[in-house]
Amino acid sequence: ERVVVRRSRGDGMDEAKLEEFLGTFMSDMGGTGTIAMVAVGNELGLYEAMDGQGGMTATDVAGATRCNARLVQEWLDQQASAGYIEFDSASGTYELPPEQGFALAQRQSPAFVAGGVLAFASMFMDLERLATAFRGDGGVPWGDHHPYLFRGVAEFFRPGYQSMLTTAWIPALDGMETTLRAGGRVADIGCGHGVSSVVMAQTYEASEIHGFDFHPPSIDTAREAAEIAGVSDRVHFQVAGADEYTGEFDLVCFFDCLHDMGDPVGIAAHTKGQLAEGGMVMLVEPFAHDDKVTNYQTVQARASYAASTFICTPNSLSQPVGRAMGAQAGEAGMRAVFEEAGYSHFRRAFETPTNIIYEARV
Repeated sequence: ERVVVRRSRGDGMDEAKLEEFLGTFMSDMGGTGTIAMVAVGNELGLYEAMDGQGGMTATDVAGATRCNARLVQEWLDQQASAGYIEFDSASGTYELPPEQGFALAQRQSPAFVAGGVLAFASMFMDLERLATAFRGDGGVPWGDHHPYLFRGVAEFFRPGYQSMLTTAWIPALDGMETTLRAGGRVADIGCGHGVSSVVMAQTYEASEIHGFDFHPPSIDTAREAAEIAGVSDRVHFQVAGADEYTGEFDLVCFFDCLHDMGDPVGIAAHTKGQLAEGGMVMLVEPFAHDDKVTNYQTVQARASYAASTFICTPNSLSQPVGRAMGAQAGEAGMRAVFEEAGYSHFRRAFETPTNIIYEARV
């Protein structure tokens, strides 16, 4: 028989705070469902079918996407309840506003966010694996995650790389823009699906880009991406760990990955031996304040700490040393890595609301 324990009003519980928390929880639950529906809309092209088309019925959207009309109807109502699309009760039609279209339908938009939600879907797919890690040594290797993660991460970072990497981030590095325009050598460590490598190859046509990643399926995808983009003659991908790659490079890049690695200090030290004279490291990391309490107030903190718990920290703990910096290590944490590795120069070169770009030199 179930026993219900009722707390008295005088035992320290504030009922108003309880109600407020339950409201927050229900809102978060609704947000989780909405993100799942975004994944559906992105996968099936529902947003693209609605973009710029004005009011559409469920039948219109279903016909344009060859989807089941009844399920499309339910999806539209969920999206309308979330404020992602607008419903006109007089005509019974749904419309994707241009602002939402820019973020959800237009895949080359700098504000496109729909593709990255698969990374969060992977968290649910990997729930049992993470629970096992919590009860054990904490380690979950990157390659053990559901394939949704690899697609989602590539799509999550793609808009930033396409809009900012060669227009703001590299130009903020001391003299590097000139070097790459003239023809330099770049190493992209932890390149994943190769989005950043391809973007650099498309802009710096005289330079040679080398992408390295220890995950063979990602390297296969990166090579396909380079072929499709027509840059396979100047961007080359190789399966290699961050402490295994070799060469002589003017620029070595770590895009949102160094904090995931077990031994970032050892990797930074290995990188010193791969830098050409005058070469530098560009480190791109998630935006974070050094003070935790301040960090909690940022828009992205909840998502960043969640990703760090499911993905970044377990991957580091699965590797030798297991420094486990997490995705919110901040400037102090990253500076310490490069100082310990023997670098004499480390500065914040640029920042956005979601990333900080650092420059490091020996």
